[in-house]
Order: sequence, then C-alpha cells, then structure tokens
Amino acid sequence: RVGHGASFGLEPGEVLCLLGPNGSGKTTLFKTILGLLPPLAGAVRVDGENINHWSHRRLARLMGYVPQAHIAYFPFSVLDTVLMGRTAHVGMFGAPSRRDAVVAQDMLDLLRIGHLRDKVYTRISGGERQLTLIARALAQESKILVMDEPTASLDFGNQMSVLDHIRALSQQGIGIVFSTHDPDHAFLCAHRVALLHDGELVHLGPPEETITPERLKRLYGVDIDVVALPDYKGPLGRPVRVCVPAASAQ
Repeated sequence: RVGHGASFGLEPGEVLCLLGPNGSGKTTLFKTILGLLPPLAGAVRVDGENINHWSHRRLARLMGYVPQAHIAYFPFSVLDTVLMGRTAHVGMFGAPSRRDAVVAQDMLDLLRIGHLRDKVYTRISGGERQLTLIARALAQESKILVMDEPTASLDFGNQMSVLDHIRALSQQGIGIVFSTHDPDHAFLCAHRVALLHDGELVHLGPPEETITPERLKRLYGVDIDVVALPDYKGPLGRPVRVCVPAASAQ
C-alpha cells in the first residue's frame, strides 16, 4: 500500500495543486485517479459514478494525462506524437481525420512549439518533449487534466507559460490537478492545494492558508519562510506569496 486517507473533490474550472516530497505517492495517486491502478480501498467517482469499470476510451475522453517522464523509442514526429492524443476520438480501424490534424497543430501553436512539428520527438530537448506531452494531452479535448510535474525540465519562461495555460484552461471550465516541487506555482495558479506526506493527505485548502512554514518544514524537512507581497496582485487577483529559505538566526 502506497497511499491512504486521500479524499478530495475537483470542480469544473478548478485548479488543484498537489505538493509533496519525492516518494510521497503523488504519481501513484494520479495513476489511481486515471484508472491505471485499481484502488485497494475506496473509489474514484465522476459525477457520483465509480470509474472502476469504465473503458479506456471513455476515460481518455474525460481525462488527459501529462506523465512525469516519458521514454520514447520510436522516431515519431512531434506532430504525430501530439496526434496520438486524438486516439480516443478515432474508431478502432479508423485513421485521424483532417480535423484531428488541425486540433494537434492548434495545440502545438498554443504552446508556441509549432516550429517543432516535423522534428523527430526522440531528438528534441527534454523541455521540448515535455511541452509536446502537454500538447498531446490538450489534443484529447478532455474535461479534466491530470499533470504530473508539468513544469519539470522547463526553463523559467516556459514554466510561466505552462502556468498561464493552466489558468486559461481552468477559465474554460476544465478541471486541472497538477503536481509540482515549487510551492510558488501553487500561489500563481491554484485555487486549492493538497499536501501529501507518506501517502497521506495531510492538509487541503486555499494556498494562502495551506502553505505555511510549519507545513513546508514537515513536508520537506527544511526551514522556509513564506513572504507576502501585499502590494503586488498576482494573476488570480490576490496578493502573492513566495517561499524563500529561512534566514539564519543571528
């Protein structure tokens, strides 16, 4: 058993950020939500319905997934990799339609990587591959996005771009669950934060109430100050907080 006591809901248009140290069970929780791992107890429900017996096609039409890491072996183009996100909308013996190709290209353009469309996926940088995986998930046109460290391997500019897209997608009514190792990301785009420690959900609430020095100390074992910037309104229209290493005692 990896996790226990993790109970929460997600509303349409809500962004839920999951914070926790390495090995705390974040990826396992995500795979359980997605139906890739069966829960040992409890259930994952959508509108009250247990998804345990749903088909993969039905799940894929509801939920898109951006994995933490992806090892590719075949030299597909970037466009074809994103086009794979349309699989749930294509019949068993069908082929992607013109509209499917347009959606895939639109997602590449949305993430500003349209120039990579003909590049070989296995030969682009780690950060470019991560953006390609996000584009693939968006191409599914799902109502829920599950994103396991979507900003991993990205430079600062692309990290901010991904957070911008998370906010924009939530405004379109898409529910988003994502994990990160940077608590500041939660302040910038999350409506609620879930803190996971040793597989247990230890706190859940708004970022400004949930992310405290005491709780960060419990999660990561280091002293951190949470500093409010009252004169600066962030993208969500609320005062921004940032996490900084605690000052040494003099």
